[in-house]
Amino acid sequence: MLCMTVSDTGRRRSQWLRGVLDLCLLAVIADEPAYGYEMAQRLAAAGLDAVAEGSIYPALGRLQREDLVESYLVESDGGPARKYYRPTEDGRAALAAWSREWALLTDGIHAVLARVTEPTRTLVPGDGGGTREGES
Repeated sequence: MLCMTVSDTGRRRSQWLRGVLDLCLLAVIADEPAYGYEMAQRLAAAGLDAVAEGSIYPALGRLQREDLVESYLVESDGGPARKYYRPTEDGRAALAAWSREWALLTDGIHAVLARVTEPTRTLVPGDGGGTREGES
């Protein structure tokens, strides 16, 4: 019997998020530019609290090398300047394309999972050939 612990579940979720982090980061900064910590806060507010700030910066570097995001410095009150990120034109195009791909992928996953998570439907004698949900 498989027993999933909280740490197993968190590790699995973290792996899934790593695969879509670029998409999520582009989406987070598409509305309004942000710096790394602010992106982590926005992701957490959306329910993606498994994304650590330490995984955001390597992803941003990769997106910047691919010319999908650009950065600029903004002076802060009483501290060092913050590096803000915003999508480039290519980044906005990638966001749109990746969003469509993600929708197709998740639709397929939902279809597969629905086959095993829907209530069973069985014939019940004497009901005129109909079915009742949840009875076996």
